[in-house]
Amino acid sequence: MRDAGARTLTVALGDRAYPIHIGSGMLAAAGTLLAPAGTRHAVIVTNATVAAHWLAPLRQSLVARDIAVDVVLVPDGEAHKNWATLADILTRLIECRAERRSLMIALGGGVIGDIAGFAAAIYQRGMPYAQVPTTLLAQVDSSVGGKTAINHPLGKNMIGAFWQPVAVLIDTDVLSTLPDREYRSGLAEVAKYGAIGDAAFFAWLEAHADALAAREPDALAQAIDTCCRIKAAVVARDERESGERALLNFGHTFGHAIETGTGYGEWLHGEAVAAGMVLAAKLSARTDGLAAADVARLEALLTRLGLPVAPPRMACDRWMDLMQRDKKVEGAAIRFVVLSRIGQARLRGDVASDVLREVLA
Repeated sequence: MRDAGARTLTVALGDRAYPIHIGSGMLAAAGTLLAPAGTRHAVIVTNATVAAHWLAPLRQSLVARDIAVDVVLVPDGEAHKNWATLADILTRLIECRAERRSLMIALGGGVIGDIAGFAAAIYQRGMPYAQVPTTLLAQVDSSVGGKTAINHPLGKNMIGAFWQPVAVLIDTDVLSTLPDREYRSGLAEVAKYGAIGDAAFFAWLEAHADALAAREPDALAQAIDTCCRIKAAVVARDERESGERALLNFGHTFGHAIETGTGYGEWLHGEAVAAGMVLAAKLSARTDGLAAADVARLEALLTRLGLPVAPPRMACDRWMDLMQRDKKVEGAAIRFVVLSRIGQARLRGDVASDVLREVLA
């Protein structure tokens, strides 16, 4: 049964605006909430792990609305967010005779959402798709905003497109089957939102860190709702990351280097972002006067949430090489999101290499 306390937010993008539905038991209403009027065919992209738990109720809800359903299973994990998996999805779309009005549904975490969304963006020059995120990280971050991509061996998310979903459905019940490590990974993105733009939310996270680590439902629902509201507002103001939206990459320049340098999948995205945020905070202390107490607050919160705060050992030249390939590089300058205090962030591309090397040492 759909939660009576369910709420709907809107990503305000004019004629491409779309809803974010958040609540318990939402999968049962997926056929009504996700499918645009006239939808007769849906293609669900997922993996075997997620499908074992959540494919049946999603399919049943669609079939109940007389929507024919095909399922595309892809391998699980960041290591498979690549050309080969994308090609397999596109082949299956052709085989099941998907049309431009067929609805693709991404049922899974950030990897599924990214690669399925990219396939939707390029299949027949664009087909509608919806996000049904099943990890905390995807629910609070990657499912909202229309960023789609695959990885390249030389860099994360280097090949992709902006392609907004028609709807996002966040069923908090699906987190019950999420492994602890994956859950903690999502908490890194939750902490990020407080660090970059909402000091009050950061303080709330400090007060409720134990409840969040324990998956206490009320605290979790509040965190998801707050993160989605922040993300929706930022995307509405800066859809293509020409300004403000870049602040959502706090910790990601370092984090993506960790993911690429250690081999995709060795560090989960949120784990790499957590360590990356600590490095970014230490950089901020040198470039923007971030107080040592604020660096310590961030590190302490991430530790309480069960996340790593120390990066893997890599040679400084290796770090520099990986970050130079990051998609946020502009005019050969590595751009970093830095903090002047908790809740206030800015983007800068003038970090001297010797300062950066001090942070990485």
